[in-house]
Amino acid sequence: MALLDATMGPLLIGVILAAIMYGVSCSQMYYYFTRYPRDPWSIKLLVMAVWTTDSIHQALISHSVYWYLITEYGNPTALTLLSKSIIVEVFFNAFTGLFVQSFFAARIWKLSGGKLYLVIPVAVLIAGEFAVAMAYSIKALRLETFMDLVQIKGLSISINAFAAAGDVTIAAILCTILHFSRTGFSKSNTLINRLMVFAVNTGLLTSVCACLSLITILSLPNTFVYICFFFLVGRLYSNSLMATLNARKSLREASSGELSVSLRDMQPAASANLTNLTNIAPYNRRGEGIAIRIDTTKESKHDNEYESSDKHVVEEV
Repeated sequence: MALLDATMGPLLIGVILAAIMYGVSCSQMYYYFTRYPRDPWSIKLLVMAVWTTDSIHQALISHSVYWYLITEYGNPTALTLLSKSIIVEVFFNAFTGLFVQSFFAARIWKLSGGKLYLVIPVAVLIAGEFAVAMAYSIKALRLETFMDLVQIKGLSISINAFAAAGDVTIAAILCTILHFSRTGFSKSNTLINRLMVFAVNTGLLTSVCACLSLITILSLPNTFVYICFFFLVGRLYSNSLMATLNARKSLREASSGELSVSLRDMQPAASANLTNLTNIAPYNRRGEGIAIRIDTTKESKHDNEYESSDKHVVEEV
């Protein structure tokens, strides 16, 4: 019983949690297609590709658990064997990560104005993770038992290390770009702060999950706890992509509206200039104060799939 608790137990829990998160990603995909029908086909194809790899991955891990616990029920020897589905699922998990991380890398490219020194490190980490995952899957298909996986343990560790490093790097670069995009308007800065928190949260979940998989494969090598966390990495990637795409309208609505700034908060030099101006033209003075309306247009860099502009009104009442 202790052996099953440490092996098939985490495997089953991982499949259940992955299925729950798969349902969340499906609902997010439905929400996306109903709310963003005018998005370019490139983004829609990306969403469909991620959903396809996610669906195949969920089917494969479900089949693997069914094979171990139902098809081979009562056959202890089968519990030591590697089912093909539990190896092939690594392929599709790798493709999900490749699609989503490439999307965020493209975002860095656009928001940074094509700065290669920011994009190249991310591209290297993404390519490294995908290449190692492919090598792991190809070599694992030639093995027969879980004990044989010790031969490629280094590749398994590298997959999680590349995944965690890539996600942290993407989040850090996005936050840096957003930080230097701050303006003098408090509303704009508030929006940028929200975007920074959003970027950190989306990258944090996948990196934490990859780190937990890495830690458990090193500290609990004779259990399948690390497989449980590895199953969830792909779901976190797909949900982070859909959450990013679906949050655009709410963030855009939060940035719209009027921004009121009192002249009393202006610098003394500006107040002095205003006083001199009123002394020159005394007939413009009013007992209730001076009303100034300034219309400004703020231009922001966005992904190609949408554009937005905010009109701010600065006035003294």
